[in-house]
Amino acid sequence: MDYTAPPPETTRPARRSGGREGSSLWLMYAILLLFALVILFSFWIIISVSLTSTAELRYGFRILPPRFSLEAYQYTFANMKGIWNAYGVSAVYALLGTLLAVAVMSAFAYALSRPRFQARRGLTFYVFFTMLFSGGLTPSYILIKQYLKLYDTIWVLILPGLVNCWHVMMLRTTMQSLPSSLYDSARIDGASEYRVFVSVALPLSAPALATVAFMGLLGRWNDWYTPMIYITKNSLFPIQYLLQRMLNNIQEAMNMIEFSPFASSVDVSKLPRENLRMAMMVITIFPMMLVFPLFQRFFIRGITVGSMKG
Repeated sequence: MDYTAPPPETTRPARRSGGREGSSLWLMYAILLLFALVILFSFWIIISVSLTSTAELRYGFRILPPRFSLEAYQYTFANMKGIWNAYGVSAVYALLGTLLAVAVMSAFAYALSRPRFQARRGLTFYVFFTMLFSGGLTPSYILIKQYLKLYDTIWVLILPGLVNCWHVMMLRTTMQSLPSSLYDSARIDGASEYRVFVSVALPLSAPALATVAFMGLLGRWNDWYTPMIYITKNSLFPIQYLLQRMLNNIQEAMNMIEFSPFASSVDVSKLPRENLRMAMMVITIFPMMLVFPLFQRFFIRGITVGSMKG
């Protein structure tokens, strides 16, 4: 007896649903594309202004500089030795601080994610409580300068910021969402708690770890507030704080010239202003533009997994 397959069910509703989903998907892509174009256009304007002379900026910003000029970069790199030293300090601060922070926070988060850890509830509440309230600047300054003796050292840029409470909670949620059977099977095979942490928890939490590492690296690279409070040695200035000091000094010099009785003998309009700011922005964000592609494939997944309720 020949077998005849039943006629396929009508798929019109599914097609209509798929069409609606496809339209929504294309709309989302269009919005994201428009958002990306706005960001790229803004960045292009920053580069264009940084390559424009101060005299040409009197007529406003342009997509392409009327005449190619490096005067803003010449002002910035006038002290080449100081710039490279600041780059080195920022690199050590960002890389070493990020590596130590990821190591400390991942171990802390693993302990908070284990049900057998008796103090996990109390410590989790302590971490969450510090996200809502802080001691303020004065207690931190007294602690760091008088008790920890970290003032005017490279360690004041690294040690106080090793633990970010939100990052700890994100890593904890990620490790807690992993199947418990993976941990149990590793223990049955004779693995110690340290072995389970290194061989099971860390590899499976790679997206969240990469996300935390990138956000920590970006935050440390852009940090100028911490050295402004705790660093007075020029040799320990990171690039962000050094460029900010340079910009403030130039602005103060311009103000003094404008209000000076000899201001008529100095053409203030030829001194770099907006192009200098844009050139400093290009100098500071260029290294992060090179680093971001390394973390891009982990970034969205790490945030999504870490935001799940655990």
